Amino acid sequence: MISVIIPHLNQAEALRCCLASLCSQQGLRQPVELIVVDNGSSAKPSVLCSSFSGVRLLSQPIPGPGPARNLGASRATGDILAFIDADCIADANWLSELERCFSEDPAIAVLGGDVRIAYRDPTRLTLLEAYESVFAYRMKEYIAKQGFTGTGNLAVRAEVFAAVGPFGGIDIAEDRDWGQRALRRGYRTHYCPSMIVYHPARRSLGELARKWERHTAHDFARVQSERRWRLRWVLRSLAVALSPAVELVRIGYSDRLKGGRARGLAFVGVVLIRFYRSAIMLALAFGARASELSVNWNPASSTVPPPDGS
Repeated sequence: MISVIIPHLNQAEALRCCLASLCSQQGLRQPVELIVVDNGSSAKPSVLCSSFSGVRLLSQPIPGPGPARNLGASRATGDILAFIDADCIADANWLSELERCFSEDPAIAVLGGDVRIAYRDPTRLTLLEAYESVFAYRMKEYIAKQGFTGTGNLAVRAEVFAAVGPFGGIDIAEDRDWGQRALRRGYRTHYCPSMIVYHPARRSLGELARKWERHTAHDFARVQSERRWRLRWVLRSLAVALSPAVELVRIGYSDRLKGGRARGLAFVGVVLIRFYRSAIMLALAFGARASELSVNWNPASSTVPPPDGS
C-alpha cells in the first residue's frame, strides 16, 4: 500500500484540488490511503475531507509541516510513504510512476520528483510565475548537489523513514535536514523526472522574501561555527548581489519559458530576489538577529518550501 501524507493549514480550496488530483490517479497496481494532517487551521477541513472517499483527517497542534508529516507517517499503514503539499496538484501518473520506480529497483530507498509551476494563464505568465519556473523547485539539482529533495514531492520506503527518523520542526529547513540525514545513513535520494507535481507560484514578492529570511537565517546559524565566518559570509553576500548577470544564460535557454516577455520577467525577478537576499545576509553579518528571521513562518503559505535556487 502507498500512504500519501498531506500537511494542511488554512488552504481548504487548494486542498480540495489536491485531493481531487489524488483521487484521479491512473495506472496504480496497489491500494492507496490518503492522510490529511491539519496543522491548526482556523476551520478544520472535516467536511471537505469526508467528501472524498477514504481520506483520513488527523490533527497536529505542534506548528510546522515537519511535525504534521511526522504524525501522518506514524499513523500510515503503507510500505511506501508519499509526501505532497496541500497546495500541490499531482500529475495523473504521479503515484504510478513512483510505484514503478520502487518496483523496478528494490535498492531505491528515497525518491524525489519534478515540481513544476501551475500557471493561472499559460499564455501570460506573471513575474513570479516566470521567475519560479526557472529558479524554484529545482529538485534534480538539489538531489545531485545537496543530497535532498523537497518534501512537496517525496516518496520513501516506510522502513527507511523509520531508520532515518522524523522531520525537524520549523526552526530548520526540514526537507534538506532529513534528506542529508538519510544520505549520511547510506540512503541516497534518486530523481524520477516522470514523478510530477504542480505547485502554484507564490502570490507576492513578500511571500518569497519571508521564505528567504527563514532560509538565510538557517544558513547563518550554521556558518557561525566556522573559522573567519564573517568575512566569508560578507563575500558571499556580495557574490549573491552580483549573480543575476550570470543567470541570463539560464533564463535564455530555459525550456520552461516561451517568449521574450516571460524571460524578461524572470530576469527582473532574479534581480529583485538576489538583491534582497544580499541585504539580509549583510544585515545578519552586522548584528541583525537570526532567531527573529527563522521563526517568521507564514501560515498562509502552508509548508516551508525547500530553499529554492534564487
